[in-house]
Amino acid sequence: MTLDPHGRPEPPLAADEATMLLAYLDYHRATLDWKTRGLDPAGLATTVGRSTMTLGGLLAHLAYVEDSWITWRLRGEPAPEPWTDVDWEADIDYDWHLSRTLRPAQLRELWDTSVQRSRAAVELALAEDGLDAPVRRPWSDGRAPTLRWVLVHLVEEYARHNGHADLLREQADGQVGE
Repeated sequence: MTLDPHGRPEPPLAADEATMLLAYLDYHRATLDWKTRGLDPAGLATTVGRSTMTLGGLLAHLAYVEDSWITWRLRGEPAPEPWTDVDWEADIDYDWHLSRTLRPAQLRELWDTSVQRSRAAVELALAEDGLDAPVRRPWSDGRAPTLRWVLVHLVEEYARHNGHADLLREQADGQVGE
């Protein structure tokens, strides 16, 4: 595996579909890691313009995205902490707001733990049913996306938010780069 100057794994130029999807997901996870690395609480709380989005909020939100799509929906397992007893009706953006109460190391640990849990669950799902494995917790209308759909969705989610992370990191300390 080749790493770029920021420590991100370069996706292969040719591979099977599962390998390619997982490589791009890991590339985007590594981009978020790079964009949030080494910041103090003020840096993780930096905003741009009128937006309330922060780099700390992105870490918490993407930890929730990993757990909600992979652990809860794909594997059908109970939501792990800290998502178990959340009153989402009282705070629909709890995942974003959680970053206000956690220190940088706690945010990083939350996200890292969610990513590791997702990697293990995806490996298991691939071994059991491959990319066509349907989620075990279908949508309310009964439709059940496949693991393939979930992985593409996660790549999209990270890619979109990494664009936000570029702007937020530049605002926080002037660091720029793709």
